[in-house]
Amino acid sequence: MENIVNITESAENYLAKLLKDKNEPNLAVRIFISDPGTPKAETCLAYCKPEEAHKDDVILKLKKITVHVEKRSIPFLVDAEVNYNNDTFGGQLTIKAPNARLPNISPDSSVEDRINYVIYNEINPMLESHGGDVSLVKFTEAGEVILQFGGGCQGCGMVDVTLKDGIEKTLLEQIPEVKSVKDSTDHSIDDNAYYK
Repeated sequence: MENIVNITESAENYLAKLLKDKNEPNLAVRIFISDPGTPKAETCLAYCKPEEAHKDDVILKLKKITVHVEKRSIPFLVDAEVNYNNDTFGGQLTIKAPNARLPNISPDSSVEDRINYVIYNEINPMLESHGGDVSLVKFTEAGEVILQFGGGCQGCGMVDVTLKDGIEKTLLEQIPEVKSVKDSTDHSIDDNAYYK
């Protein structure tokens, strides 16, 4: 598992110095991807106190630092690299994760990842013709998908039809854990609405 993420020697040295400067016992680094497999994916690097570690994190013990890697993010971190380049301004830490935004879904993927896959690959391409989009806010324990509409969908007079006949139907058919779909959007703002 050592090769999940390539952390260069210069990056390890830089991160080790940051951790030392924090002067907190057992402080580690955590790597994860927010919104993995979607166009909004961001690769994140954070401090990780012992109580902030997740029980299913994969732990990489490097020479100078310990790195916690979020299990859910691992498929999206293939070929990822953390590097540190010295330059005239002091240096820069860079994180490259070329697969962070690529849909990488398997039967083992979380419900959120599977919902995002359907949203970004099937639902949003249909909404784009109206200048709209939808994103996942959260998936509840009760099986509710909470969505946020944007662009031409926000304030649109047809949003209920889109939600029930399009989005909910698609998600119910493809993801058995989904029981219902709810909209958290404030539709009183209708500046860009496709249908008023």
